[in-house]
Amino acid sequence: MRFRLRRTAGRTLTALGLTGAALLAPVGQASAAPQPIGRCTTSSGVVLAVDFSHWGGPVYRSCGTTPTTGYELLNQGGWRTTGTGHDGPAFICRIGYSGHQGGKQYPTSQQEDCVLTPPASAYWSYWHANPGENTWEYSQLGAMSYRPRPGSVDLWIFGGTNIEGTKGRPTVTPDQLRAHNSRPTGGDPAPQPKPKPDPVRTAQRPADGGQAPPPPSERPSEPASPSASASASPSASATPSPTPSASVTTDAAVAAPQGSAKVVDAAPAADAEHDSGSMVPVAATAGLVVVIGGAAVFAAKRRRREQ
Repeated sequence: MRFRLRRTAGRTLTALGLTGAALLAPVGQASAAPQPIGRCTTSSGVVLAVDFSHWGGPVYRSCGTTPTTGYELLNQGGWRTTGTGHDGPAFICRIGYSGHQGGKQYPTSQQEDCVLTPPASAYWSYWHANPGENTWEYSQLGAMSYRPRPGSVDLWIFGGTNIEGTKGRPTVTPDQLRAHNSRPTGGDPAPQPKPKPDPVRTAQRPADGGQAPPPPSERPSEPASPSASASASPSASATPSPTPSASVTTDAAVAAPQGSAKVVDAAPAADAEHDSGSMVPVAATAGLVVVIGGAAVFAAKRRRREQ
């Protein structure tokens, strides 16, 4: 009898331990490899777009591979998100891109503490456009559950949107963001040609033994004008920004209709550290597993004493 009780208690604890480990372990997601925007086509890859116009910024778009989830697409190539303390990382509360404002996430902590679920009047809403369609569909699934189709577009906008998606609709169209090329284009930046060395010039030494003047190619050149170098890099934001990371030199601006934000191609960057959200739900789950396990052990010992 004692052996049977011990075996029953052992099985109970093992099951509880596996349950706790499954709850505490990070959920495996299909990874989206970041690509230059030209690698997305009408039938491959998925375009991710994030609208920062609420804070005076542009609409960034980037390319990711499929299959993947909307969450992983939004956490690759320099993108990073923050969840809420109440809902965990699945509810997108903040979004940031390493090439915009130094990776600053919006809304800021002063605007939204991301402890509870944000109100419907100010949150990141999730939209999709299927391949070949120029209309937006409000997502009925969370980012961790939705799997974008090859050739589709994912869009995140901040503001007030109802659950039917009839209010707060995007100001840009899917055709402004999606890939229109049927084959991948571009790729890694072309290597810059190395400058050719100046021809060797010889100068005669003056008869008096003094130092010969330097050849014309060795004369100090005038410093480049700041305005000329500044104009060579397109601005990644509709408004000037004091931070140097606000403009990405490899980005290409796409013209947008008057009244809508500028669309800018986000260059792939190193993956930022993903935020796992608040540890409160995880800690609560772990505590519950410990309590249940302790209760099972206590019940087994009590039964053994009564035998």
